[in-house]
Amino acid sequence: MFILETAAKEEGIKDAIDKISAEITTLGGKVETVQKMDKKNYSRVANKKHSAGFYVNVIFEGQPTLLDQLKHRFAMNEDVFRVLFTNAPAPKPTTTKTTA
Repeated sequence: MFILETAAKEEGIKDAIDKISAEITTLGGKVETVQKMDKKNYSRVANKKHSAGFYVNVIFEGQPTLLDQLKHRFAMNEDVFRVLFTNAPAPKPTTTKTTA
């Protein structure tokens, strides 16, 4: 999940999402889904410049070493306010029942 800076307003959000997807692809990952969420106000405001953020959920596949590289790159990206990576379990294979 990415929380994007809203200083660029809504116009710059699409460009920021495209840059995030390009970074993941450049480092060998495969973007499966991009879920744009809404702009949300923070419940705790540490800095008045950052009172809200645009939330984006990006589901992608990649090698385990990809996360360290992405954390480093997005820490330096001005468009990204926060990043949270989670490891999704592999989907379970579905079994079909046969009736006799």
